[in-house]
Amino acid sequence: MKRIMIDKLNEYIDKEAKIEGWVHRIRCLKAITFLILRDRTGLVQCVIDNELVKSDMIKLESVVAITGNVKESNNKLNKFEIEVNNLETINNCKNELPIEINKENLNINLDTMLNNRVLSLRHEKINAIFKVQNLIVSGFREYLIMEGFTEIFTPKLVAEGAEGGTEVFEVKYFENKAYLAQSPQFYKQMMVAAGFERVFEMGHVYRAEQHDTNRHLNEYISMDLELGFINNQEDIMNLEEELLKFIIDKVENEAQKYLQLLNVELPKIEDTIPRIKLNEAIDILRKEYNKTDLEGDLDPEAEKLICEYAKEKLGSDFIFLTHYPRAKRPMYTMPCGEEETHSFDLLFRGIEITTGGQRIHDYNMLINNIKYKGLDPNDYESYTEIFKYGVPKHGGLAIGLERIVSKILGLENVREATLITRDRTRLIP
Repeated sequence: MKRIMIDKLNEYIDKEAKIEGWVHRIRCLKAITFLILRDRTGLVQCVIDNELVKSDMIKLESVVAITGNVKESNNKLNKFEIEVNNLETINNCKNELPIEINKENLNINLDTMLNNRVLSLRHEKINAIFKVQNLIVSGFREYLIMEGFTEIFTPKLVAEGAEGGTEVFEVKYFENKAYLAQSPQFYKQMMVAAGFERVFEMGHVYRAEQHDTNRHLNEYISMDLELGFINNQEDIMNLEEELLKFIIDKVENEAQKYLQLLNVELPKIEDTIPRIKLNEAIDILRKEYNKTDLEGDLDPEAEKLICEYAKEKLGSDFIFLTHYPRAKRPMYTMPCGEEETHSFDLLFRGIEITTGGQRIHDYNMLINNIKYKGLDPNDYESYTEIFKYGVPKHGGLAIGLERIVSKILGLENVREATLITRDRTRLIP
């Protein structure tokens, strides 16, 4: 018989059906056994005559196939259940489970969860995190394709770091050195110059940072976009506003089941996201919160405080901070006067989730800015060469997937929104 998914069983009332999945819960009575089976679509109650089941035949999380009649029922899970005619054990669970999957809440610490990642992902609330994540990724892709963007796939082995600095992982590349990509930035700009005009990519990026915090990872997913023929960074922020509205609407319309399970209230973008200059934000923090230790950037405490200000005074979960100093931005960032840049960060519920801005499109300006940053233009020749041949005004942004997911869902640590974590100490599983 063909396998039927649990969420389709309501179409088979008073018919025989075959289901396959994991044994989620077992309750043995004198004459019958109630077995809850789980597949990717949900849970169903199965009623088994004990003559069909030996006491040691079924263990939690074993994989089984069940054939039986679908009958109407008023159990807690569905308006139907399965009266089992046959049960086949496909793969019995060999060992005692290190964590309890069938509890309503997975009450374990983060390390235990990550050490048993495959098992923890079987829990419906943990699994739901990545169902929502998938919809966010789908929304990102769908909106940009509607707006004329082309999805690209760029190398993760590179000859130099796009962000400068030393926070790169070095790898042996035959007789040469290579690095894991910090960002697809150079390639995004190249593809704008290649005539695609609008490009995006979702892929892994790598930062060799020594941080061990609830907001940093050494390998994470970056959702990047770049577009040509802009006026300035305002065009990029306008695009991100509409992109986020589309993503939030998609999650609200397609993820209600998961949002209810996780008890999540989605953010709203009623009109536009507030935009203030970084130096104005620093003044606000000094006056409103007596935060006097900032110069040219915000620390994690300041990010939380300015988001509190945005929520309380401006009625927004999001806030754009603009015009970051040249000294704090990469060499490809378009200067604004001598000290500032046409750049921005987007903060959301206490954390920076996006960095973006206008890029330099003029060859001579780019070379001078590379020198201004204390770098050697010769090291970036394969990147800078294209700027000799006509590049439009352009800009873009990068959204940290794990950060936006964790903040939308109210998670305490970005590792909870990471399928398989790579941080300062974790290289397995």
